[in-house]
Amino acid sequence: MKSIEVSPAEMAARTARFSDLRPYSDQHDESTGIPAKAMEKLTAHRVYPVMVPETYTGRSAMAPVKAGERVVIAIAECPPGDGPGLHNHEITTETFFCLEGTFEVTWGDEGEHKVVLEPMDLVSVPQGVMRAFRNISDVTGRLYVTIELGEPGSNDRVAYHPEVANELEAEFGAETVETLKEIGFKFDGASKS
Repeated sequence: MKSIEVSPAEMAARTARFSDLRPYSDQHDESTGIPAKAMEKLTAHRVYPVMVPETYTGRSAMAPVKAGERVVIAIAECPPGDGPGLHNHEITTETFFCLEGTFEVTWGDEGEHKVVLEPMDLVSVPQGVMRAFRNISDVTGRLYVTIELGEPGSNDRVAYHPEVANELEAEFGAETVETLKEIGFKFDGASKS
């Protein structure tokens, strides 16, 4: 059986070079004026979209590789102590594969459970589970992150714990939280209070 022929140009469209990737926080910073430090409370210091489905319209849509129907791939980069607040991927599964550094991944409505990932460790968090991650090493850490979409053409709906909104408001003002809500961020994740 002869294999399928793929031209160099076609393969180039299926190649992502880390040195050419642009973090999606730049996209939000440019279009909304939201401070980069505020975005870091919602995402990793830098999240580099790598691959998304062709029709994907979520925040990783700028990924250079368009392939597959149900997978979003990104690299999350965090300096020591950095990571997003508690959030819930409502309809997607999020898998973390530690490339560099050491990460504490917490889960539960108040982040009461945890697992520590060293390089080459992996954890997969089911949809609907509140989670956060933080680089607990003294070097820049990187996670290979895979988001499994529920259905072709769907997006990754994320809801943040209400405490994340409170922290953002205290540090950056109510206007920042309102702007985030206007562009689609939700702060109605689980809370025991």
